[in-house]
Amino acid sequence: MSRATTALACLISSVLLTLAAAAPAAAASPASEWDYVALGDSYSSGVGASGQTGVCLRSPNGYPGLWDKANDPASFRSVACSGATTDTLRSSQLSALNTGTDLVTVTIGGNDVGFASTIITCTLTSDSGCAAKVADGIKKLNEQMPAKFDATYREIRAKAPNATVIVLGYPMLFDEKAPSCGFAGMSIPKRKSLNAGAVELNKAIKAHAQAAGFRWSDVTDEFAGHGICGPSPWLHGLTVIPPTDSFHPTGTGYQSGYLPALNSVLG
Repeated sequence: MSRATTALACLISSVLLTLAAAAPAAAASPASEWDYVALGDSYSSGVGASGQTGVCLRSPNGYPGLWDKANDPASFRSVACSGATTDTLRSSQLSALNTGTDLVTVTIGGNDVGFASTIITCTLTSDSGCAAKVADGIKKLNEQMPAKFDATYREIRAKAPNATVIVLGYPMLFDEKAPSCGFAGMSIPKRKSLNAGAVELNKAIKAHAQAAGFRWSDVTDEFAGHGICGPSPWLHGLTVIPPTDSFHPTGTGYQSGYLPALNSVLG
């Protein structure tokens, strides 16, 4: 073997060994051996599904619990909490992670940009008032959230250095074609404004998640055709009992929307 060939073989071996050492633990072992932690807000805690308990409204029928039931990992813990922001995630959820964590999932960011207040404003005000409120949220997204996303993802990686981290986005809430959206329902212009805001939020989350080396899971394809006001919604509209279910996925939304979106990036 020539010196050049020997050197090339050594270089290839070195690269392969480096890549093998850097591969996340979750990719190197079966799911039954993984230690899984779910972080995030109400879309991760399972608000909208049956079986919600506690102040964080966690449900075993949200997508983390469904994945746990389907895969029976070595351990599973959800610390996701309704109302969570990037700040509260960093202050109260990261202690669940450690060097042995293999898989982390998270949805976060919607509450930071005023998800609940925007929905309320759009329900009660005019089309132009709704558009202005969405614009305010996008302004905050552009000005304040880059640093918050980066800090959040950096701290997740520091606490779980060996984990595969999946960052999931948010669905488009509304069907934009239905002429009527029920009692106190959103007009078509309002629905378009809110969906446009979700597009911008997902774009920002994706960019910062991928920059952090995390995997991105876009749920919009799975929820396509299943928006509020449409013929087959997978999201709750305005809900009276319990009101917290409003504008969150149904059990079907988690089972047929979020769970397949998670599985698609885990391979």
